[in-house]
Amino acid sequence: MLKPKSMTRAVIVGHKEVMDETVETLHDINIFHIEEYNEEDSTFKIGKPFENAGDVSKKLVQLRSISSFLGIKPKEVPKQDTKVLWAELDEKLALLESELDKKTEEKNSYETRLKELDSLQKELEPFVSIPIDLKNYRGYENVSVFTGTVKGDISSDISAITNDYELEFDPDRLTIALFVRKDNEEIVAEMLADNEFREIRVPNMEGTPSEIIANVESERNTIKEKISSLEKSISDIKERYSDFILASDEILSIESQKSEAPLRIATSEHTFVIDGWVPSDEYNKLTRKLESSTNGRVFVSKQEVVEEEEEVPVKYDNPKVTKPFEAIMNLYARPKYKEIDPTVLIFVFFPLFYGMILGDIGYALILLGLALGIKKMVNSDAIKPLMNVLIYCQISTLIFGILYGEFLGFPLASLHTEHGIEAGLIAGFETINLFASPIGGEMVTFPIHRTHLSMTLIVLTVLIGIAHINFGYILGFINMRRMHGFKHAMLEKGSWLVVEVGIALIVLGYLKYINIAIGILVFLIGFVMLVKGEGIKGPIELPSLLSNSLSYTRLIAVGLSSIYIASTVNLIAFEMIWPQGGIAAVFAIFVFIFGHTLNTALSIIAPGLHALRLQYVEFFTKFYEGGGKEYSPFGYIRKYTEE
Repeated sequence: MLKPKSMTRAVIVGHKEVMDETVETLHDINIFHIEEYNEEDSTFKIGKPFENAGDVSKKLVQLRSISSFLGIKPKEVPKQDTKVLWAELDEKLALLESELDKKTEEKNSYETRLKELDSLQKELEPFVSIPIDLKNYRGYENVSVFTGTVKGDISSDISAITNDYELEFDPDRLTIALFVRKDNEEIVAEMLADNEFREIRVPNMEGTPSEIIANVESERNTIKEKISSLEKSISDIKERYSDFILASDEILSIESQKSEAPLRIATSEHTFVIDGWVPSDEYNKLTRKLESSTNGRVFVSKQEVVEEEEEVPVKYDNPKVTKPFEAIMNLYARPKYKEIDPTVLIFVFFPLFYGMILGDIGYALILLGLALGIKKMVNSDAIKPLMNVLIYCQISTLIFGILYGEFLGFPLASLHTEHGIEAGLIAGFETINLFASPIGGEMVTFPIHRTHLSMTLIVLTVLIGIAHINFGYILGFINMRRMHGFKHAMLEKGSWLVVEVGIALIVLGYLKYINIAIGILVFLIGFVMLVKGEGIKGPIELPSLLSNSLSYTRLIAVGLSSIYIASTVNLIAFEMIWPQGGIAAVFAIFVFIFGHTLNTALSIIAPGLHALRLQYVEFFTKFYEGGGKEYSPFGYIRKYTEE
């Protein structure tokens, strides 16, 4: 807790004859993080994949192509026996591909035919109202045929040229079919050009357009039924083979990892060397398993860590209850190996600040139910931690909701004010006066009415900010001492604490409690330390002490905005619309539901973003750098198979 898991660098050396068994063992125990070998010298070369690598890769690509086509999604299924899967993999995969190819080929042919029919219908639609068989548009020696669109009726224009013609005209589509003697072809063409004639090709078919289109519709419906039947068949294939595909993908992925492992290993003519990291408490397990599987033919040695700390892979070492907040840490950066891991601190402060901002029982219950529902329905390793974080935040919100006495913007307890009595939701539950606040003449009560105690809460949040920021400086001091020693830690982080003490003493001196010179002296000492520790950057950032502290006032400001939105919704719904009765009452309920739904969405976003900002910007910058390398052990966590 508060630091990553202790890691040990280990080098595994053995004869090539046992490299296969070594890789197999390392993969099975899934604790060894392999460092990639990069051929810096000619003594060792990168190893070659095992012989089965090509075949495994081919099958994996084939299987994943099928899986992608069928839309196979991860799901919980009974685990399958690995030996049985390997025994039937080739035959079942070939059968699946053959069956799927046949269905998809047939489906593709039908879909191609549908496109042809659509294209044909588009070609025929301009002539649908012209009752001429398509075969009659062609095959003449002395007759010219014009088919297309014009800007209007051309009967008078053609009659002025010749009486020896046949004309069919669709006034809706402005389509014509004009038959004239070839002797008049040129002059007719000129007349048509004057009427904005655009030629349309007539399909080389027989039958009237209306009859053909009717047949096209009939054929299209038949094809769609066949496609629907094929899609059902493909869906049945998906149901029958989904468990097999998920399990086979897993065993092929595992085998692919193993077969390609030599690409990460240094090899010579007869030996191999694997360099990597293992959690310190797992080192004995590593040596024991390798000695057992290779009959003692490999040698495992601990190595002194002389590399920069960035080289050490980082594995979180947090209590189970705080693990969901590792996702919040990863959004920022994984800690370096020698750094403090602030996951536990995020577990404490993030829900605390979230609850302080929102602080409403109604919204807490709604969002808690939503988080629990999503967690149960959505089977995703990425979603579940975020839902757990939201659950923790709503528990905090519920506690502060009780402290504030708020439910969807309504006060639970009645309050006596200079303007009269503000009624609460719970009859007979009255606000209890505790003591007068030294700030603004406000009264501290239970429940706490944030709208009537705003100045006191603003000062309180600034004090919380000062405490939180200084806690960050203390953690920064510890970090620096771990990595660079006491002197560096004192100059770079301790100097900020000395400066703050100096400022506090100056304020006390100004108030005549002590000699102001003491405060000035302490401040100057801290200032010199700061310049020596951080250079000119330190003094430039001194004003950030004030801005960072004031930034914590968002803990009250954002919460008040949520209260006023909820109160406005309640006012509109139940004081402005509801008293009108009738249909207005229904509308009032709609306004209430819609308004609070919108505010619920804002209640996820605003408190979360502002609480997160206080961690990332105001807190982390005082002690945390991040940028550690993720611990990624060579192995696979099985979901669908078992050995």
